[in-house]
Amino acid sequence: MPAPGKYPLELRVRAVRMYRAAEPKPVIRRMAEELGVHHEALRTWIRQAGADAGERDDLLTTAEREELVALRKENAQLKRANEVLRTASAFFAAQLCATRRDVDREVVKGHFRQAVAAA
Repeated sequence: MPAPGKYPLELRVRAVRMYRAAEPKPVIRRMAEELGVHHEALRTWIRQAGADAGERDDLLTTAEREELVALRKENAQLKRANEVLRTASAFFAAQLCATRRDVDREVVKGHFRQAVAAA
């Protein structure tokens, strides 16, 4: 869940609606002063609303941003899981090699004893 913004959602929606309804388009800096918000905040809200409405191709929509955040989180979890599996695999492979080494020693000793007894 995103952090709460400095400005209420209702104010953002109302400001964007006012800007879009105005003809001719007002100067963003002046409109922001009238609303009591920072001009870059208002500019960002207007640009994001344009992206969400499909009017801009240079920005991600809000839904695409949310999906990107979720995919990055999932990717990080999968990387952590891969690291755990890689570590566990190396651990068990080392144990398996040690067990095989012990078994091989016993087999060689058994063959040697049989060869000595036969001679």
